[in-house]
Amino acid sequence: MLDVELLDILVCPQTKQPLRLADEATLARLNRAALDGALKNRAGEVVRAPLDAGLLREDGRVLYPVRDGIPVMLLDEAIEVDPAPDPGVAG
Repeated sequence: MLDVELLDILVCPQTKQPLRLADEATLARLNRAALDGALKNRAGEVVRAPLDAGLLREDGRVLYPVRDGIPVMLLDEAIEVDPAPDPGVAG
């Protein structure tokens, strides 16, 4: 688990947006994609290892993996996330 004080000071290295811990539903969706071989990081490498935790950018579009309790804040390691649809928006 991440230290709350650390989480309060971490921001996206690209946009400087605040980060929050990814919820279980987001992690489950990404882990299903990883099992299918369909999850890639920004460097284009397939992410096969399941994510135990991640830091989600405020806009919900990018996740930074947390490995062994350590946030990996490298742009190439970031994972593009399709944000969950807004239930109030008709599609």
